[in-house]
Amino acid sequence: MTLDMAACGRKIGPLIRNYDWKDVILYALSVGAGFDEFSYVYEKNLKVIPSFSVAAIFDFFWAAASSAGVSPEGVLHGEQEIIFYEPVPAEGILTTEGTITDYFDKGSKGALIRAESSTRHSDGKILYKNIMTLFSRRDGGFGGAPGVIRSFFFPERHPDYVVDARTSPSQPLLYRLTGDFFPLHADPEFAAKAGFAKPIMHGMCTFGFACRALIGSLIPGKPEMTKHISCRFAQPLYPGEPIRTLIWKDEENRALWCVVHGISGRVIIDRGIFAYGDRLT
Repeated sequence: MTLDMAACGRKIGPLIRNYDWKDVILYALSVGAGFDEFSYVYEKNLKVIPSFSVAAIFDFFWAAASSAGVSPEGVLHGEQEIIFYEPVPAEGILTTEGTITDYFDKGSKGALIRAESSTRHSDGKILYKNIMTLFSRRDGGFGGAPGVIRSFFFPERHPDYVVDARTSPSQPLLYRLTGDFFPLHADPEFAAKAGFAKPIMHGMCTFGFACRALIGSLIPGKPEMTKHISCRFAQPLYPGEPIRTLIWKDEENRALWCVVHGISGRVIIDRGIFAYGDRLT
C-alpha cells in the first residue's frame, strides 16, 4: 500500500464511545487488576485506571491508520502519550476528534505516523489529549524526513521501585474485549503472516500493567492524580511471559519508567515518563 500524504491535517472524527462501569471493570481485569486493587474492579466507589483512556477511544488508532493508508499486517503501536486535564469518570459518553500531524520516513525500517486527538466527556469537560505514533513496518522509503530522535536517559542507579507481574497465556483474548480487535493478538495465522511465532500481547495491555505499577508505587489508591504518562513500545511480548516495571523518581511529582522481560531483561517498553500531582491543570 502507499501512504496517503494528503491525510496529514485532515480531521478524524467525531468518534463517539458510550461506556459504563462494566467497561471500566473489564479493562481493569484485562490489565491484571484483582481483589488487591478492589477500587478498580468493583462498582461501589469505582476508580478508573488512567490508561483506560486510550482503550476507550482505540477506534481513533484505526481511524488514523485507515486515513494514512498503512498496510494492516505491518502496523504496530510505536509511542503513546496522554495528557490529563480531568480524572476519567466511571461512565459517560466520550467524543474524540483529532488528526494525523506528521509522517516520518525510517527507510527500510518502515514509517512513523503521528496522530493527536482530544477527548471530551458528556459533562462538557475536555478530559485528555492523546498523542500516538503508529509504526508501519512496510511503508518506509517514501522520501520523507526521518524525524528527530529525542535524547532520553535513565538514572545510573537502581530503580526506586521494581514491580513484578506475569501476564496470562490468554491475556490478549481478554484485553481485546476492551475494543482492540486487531487479529495480530488473537489469530495465529495472521500473526504468522505478520512475522511472529504466535499472537503477541497488545502493547497497550502491557502499558496498562505498567500504569497500575506506577500508581501503586507512587500514588497508591489515587489514580485521579495522574497528569501525564508516555512511553515508546520497544519490542513485542508473548502472552504468559513475566514482566518487570522499573521506576525511578526523577524529580518532584515525576518518575521515569520502563518495562523489561522478567527473565531475559530485554526492554519491552522504553522511555517512560509519569507525572502526577494534587491538581490536574
